[in-house]
Amino acid sequence: MLHRLVGDLMTSAVVSVRRETGFKDIAEHLAEHDITAVPVVDDQSRPVGVVSEADLLRKQESQADPGGHLAAAHLLPAERAKARGLTAEGLMTSPAVTARPQWSVVEAARAMARHHVKRLPVVDDAGRLVGIISRTDLLRVFLRRDLTIGEEITTDILTRTLGLSPGTVTVHVTDGRVTLSGTVPQESLIPIAVRLSESVDGVVDVTNHLRPETDTTVDTPGR
Repeated sequence: MLHRLVGDLMTSAVVSVRRETGFKDIAEHLAEHDITAVPVVDDQSRPVGVVSEADLLRKQESQADPGGHLAAAHLLPAERAKARGLTAEGLMTSPAVTARPQWSVVEAARAMARHHVKRLPVVDDAGRLVGIISRTDLLRVFLRRDLTIGEEITTDILTRTLGLSPGTVTVHVTDGRVTLSGTVPQESLIPIAVRLSESVDGVVDVTNHLRPETDTTVDTPGR
């Protein structure tokens, strides 16, 4: 199976800023390019942090309510420091959590969840910025056509990997939900077929209706 990697899904034309980039310049970058965050890079184009819309909004969040209706915001020390930030270095979340182009979608998704981030700068072996991957990019695998998913399961998993004869298993896909029906030579192949089908990019769920072939061996007297 050919799984889509971070390098296949990432945005290569990355907008980035330097440590000394000012608050207003960062806000203008976000607005001009219709993005919600920018990596902060050093002189060797290595990510050292990320500035997001949330980081910029700390400044407004920390200010008193002009109408006097709201109490002062309760901010942690780190959040207050960001609220006072004037450049990317003072505003950014650091260190930057990065991904590699050869990572799978699963690896990238788990890294985002583990670090509670919505995007990851992508770096090469030297640590230089080569792209950025977002949650939206990862979800693109679920835009694959049902027909394409079905053909991949039938050809790559059932025929090539498991060596099943064409037509013994029927694959039906609707909105990414896969139903496997038919017979397999051994019962032990059933969980393997299900697990491999679940790993196909774009699959939402797998319903198993597979069964082993009926044992037609007839005992003869004296055996």
